[in-house]
Amino acid sequence: MNFAKRLRELRTEKGFSQMTLARETGISQSSIARWELEKAEPTASALIILAKYFEESVDYLLGLSE
Repeated sequence: MNFAKRLRELRTEKGFSQMTLARETGISQSSIARWELEKAEPTASALIILAKYFEESVDYLLGLSE
């Protein structure tokens, strides 16, 4: 599973829209949309924010572990 799918899965499990996730994390909604559409890759700092927020490892977010 790649990052885009993993991010969408985690976000929808919480019942969040992209805008809600953006407000919760301080990451722009447009960045989240681009990542989910595989139009861009997150920065290391964004990965850390998301990993902490979802209480998952960066490896998990990137699809390198289950």
